[in-house]
Amino acid sequence: MPQELPISYQLLPIHFYILLHLKKAGVDYANMMAKMTELDVFLIKDAINDLLEAGLIERDSGSAVKRSKARFKKAFEVHKHHTYYRLSRKGELFLRSINEEWVKRYFTKLFSRYDIVHMLAKSSDFQEACKKLGKECETLRNELILHRFITPSGKKTQFFKLFSAFLEL
Repeated sequence: MPQELPISYQLLPIHFYILLHLKKAGVDYANMMAKMTELDVFLIKDAINDLLEAGLIERDSGSAVKRSKARFKKAFEVHKHHTYYRLSRKGELFLRSINEEWVKRYFTKLFSRYDIVHMLAKSSDFQEACKKLGKECETLRNELILHRFITPSGKKTQFFKLFSAFLEL
């Protein structure tokens, strides 16, 4: 059973992505996450602050980071010029407790249906996903745009592509 978050805390897709990113990366900094996802750095920094407040991530101490700790780094050792973050113990336990059923419930709660997110991951764009579902899903367009899963034209965002790859949708 997944660990529960504080009642005042709502896990948005950007928060969920950062947790998954840090699980894969080990440690990383906001500007790099923004560059990878093509999202605004201020959005990433706000989400990081929310996760720090919830106790799911923490600042990484030290003046250098080794590639064994920061798995997305190419150099063996890098001196820190940014504030690096990592999962806290609470964040690690939370992510460990997440399973496929939890992910389905999460997206169903967020969008009223899981199948649109799963189908979007398997399709080239929003229009193709809607056709495959054979149902009216235009009402979800604004929500998917709001959470930065698609662009206003219906194309999948880089953020969604990385997020769905991390979730293995």
